[in-house]
Order: sequence, then structure tokens, then C-alpha cells
Amino acid sequence: MSSVISIAKRKGVFQTSIDSGFELRDDDEDISMSDANEDIQSEHEHNASERHIVTPGELVTDDPVWMRGHGTYFLDNMTYSSVAGTVSRVNRLLSVIPLKSRYSPETGDHIVGRIAEVGNKRWKVDIGGKQHAVLMLGSVNLPGGILRRKSESDELQMRSFLKEGDLLNAEVQSLFQDGSASLHTRSLKYGKLRNGQFCQVPSSLIIRSKNHTHNLPGNVTVVLGVNGYIWLRKTSTMDMARDAPSGADAIKGAPIGTKTLRSSDRVSITRLEEESSWQIYSDENDPTISVSLRRTISRYANVIKALAYCEIGITQDRIVGAYEASMVYQNVGSLIEREIMETIGQDVLNAEKMRGSGS
Repeated sequence: MSSVISIAKRKGVFQTSIDSGFELRDDDEDISMSDANEDIQSEHEHNASERHIVTPGELVTDDPVWMRGHGTYFLDNMTYSSVAGTVSRVNRLLSVIPLKSRYSPETGDHIVGRIAEVGNKRWKVDIGGKQHAVLMLGSVNLPGGILRRKSESDELQMRSFLKEGDLLNAEVQSLFQDGSASLHTRSLKYGKLRNGQFCQVPSSLIIRSKNHTHNLPGNVTVVLGVNGYIWLRKTSTMDMARDAPSGADAIKGAPIGTKTLRSSDRVSITRLEEESSWQIYSDENDPTISVSLRRTISRYANVIKALAYCEIGITQDRIVGAYEASMVYQNVGSLIEREIMETIGQDVLNAEKMRGSGS
């Protein structure tokens, strides 16, 4: 009969999950459990331990059977946490998921970035991650058409297209082996950003969705970068053309306060892209932006800061709800006061609870 390796009681925070009545045998044998009730209790205790928050230097477990994962370090046959976060277990792998960390890019993410450096046939883009992302010259939409060849003259004019400090929204095309991202802007919804205001929140508060560009009431469009960078701008004709529904639902489905395209005004996305391709890299903002629209954009920026202060996940509905709740305050600057931010956040949560109870 082979020897049984029993996991004894632990002193670390992972004690509850491994002191639950089951034994680990050699790899060639099955895991034996006392009974079904103890198995269920073990699962509850394991889930509770995963939600436990540990701090840097805190002992996670003193059993060497557990493998060291991200967010941990090994010292004197004991596993310690190197970050502040929650303990996670996958089989025998222990890791600590940090509560706050830099953005980690994934393929397909819609991000907002800032040009940090112009290099050889590429731009380096700050996306709030551990490393700068790379935007290749061949991955952007240049004037004259999407599929045209990039020539040496284009390489010489790179700084006239995008220079240091410019903001743009792009999509993560692929990841390199070192974890850095390769971006592309080969679409109408990506490119240089103008006519608006920049806002930054923790990337963990951005809830991933199919669409991260939304037309809001008040003729404002928001670009929610998955990396926590947000851009608020005046709604353009291309924004309305992109989101305009087909058929008789064109006006019915539009958000309140946004402009819609009449059927006679609708043109193809390709046509709009060809006509606007020469202006997409302009540094001049729209001179027709009124003072009231600028105030509306600032109000949206402040309510987004309020949601971030209250650590509420940011979505289109919550932004609109916070905007409506902020209308009782005439002074836009007062929206970033702590008491008012807490009030707005609570109003958004209460509105969601009421909709949930009524459904």
C-alpha cells in the first residue's frame, strides 16, 4: 500500500481551504474524500479563502507542496505574498491577484493611448501598461485609402500624422512574447482623437463589452478604453453614421438628446472614411464647439470621476445615470467634491436596485 501524504493544519491564510477533510495521495492514485457533506463544506471554505485579502510579506502557506504563482515568493520553504490582493488556487498553483495593477493587454481590446515616441516605421504608445505598445506604420489608415502601400515618403512624414503627445484609440492586434502589445487603427472607429477631454480611471473599473464607443445624451460621445483611458468628445457625423440603426428604428432607437441621421443624409461608412481620411490627422479642433457643449463634456468627465471614486464599474448606462443625477448641481466643478461624488454614486446604485426589483 502506497504512503498517504496528509495535509496538516496551516498557520497561513490558506489554512481553511486545505484543512477541510480531504487527502492528497501520490499522482498515480485518486483523491479520497470523507463524504459528500465534507466535500461541499470544503468547497465553501475554499471559496472563502480565495476572497481573503493578503498584504505584501504575509504568509500564504508553509506547505512546500503548493507551487508558487504570480504575486508570491518562496522563502525558507514557505510561500509569501508579494502584492496586496486575493489568494487564488488552480490545482496546486497558488497565486495572488492584485487589487490594483497596471493594465495587462489582451488581443482584441479597444484602448486609448498617447504617443510616447516616434521611431523607425513605428510609434511607441503609452497605454498604461508595464510596457509601451507598438503601432506599426503599416497598421494605420493613412490618407488616400486603407489598402494603399506605405512608401518612404510616408515614413518621413510619420510625425505629421502622429507625434509625441497625440491621443488615439486603437485595437490590440497581437501580443509579443515579452507581453507588450501591437496595435492597429485600420477602422473608422479608431484613429487620432480631437474635440474632447481626456479622463483616466483604474482599468479594473472598465467593464468589457462588445462596443466601447457610445453616443451619450447632449451630443457627446465617450470612448471607454479597456486600459482605463477615457475620451469624451463632440459627437461627429461618423459617430452617428456608425451607430445609426437601419429602417424605421433610426430615430426610435437613438438615445435621448443625440442627433440622428435622416435617411436622405445617410451615406456609406466607406464613403465617409474616404472623404475624412485627409482630416483624420489634423491638430485643429472643431471651432464650432460651443461653451455649453464644453460644459456638458466636463460634467460627464466629473461624473466618471465620481463613479471611479466610489469604485463602481463604468458602463454606458451608469454614466448616463450619473449624469442625470448630477443635474441637480449647477456648478460643474462641485461634482468632484467628496460628499457630492458619494451622493452621485449612491444614486446610481439605488437606481439600479429599483430597476432590478421592478423587473
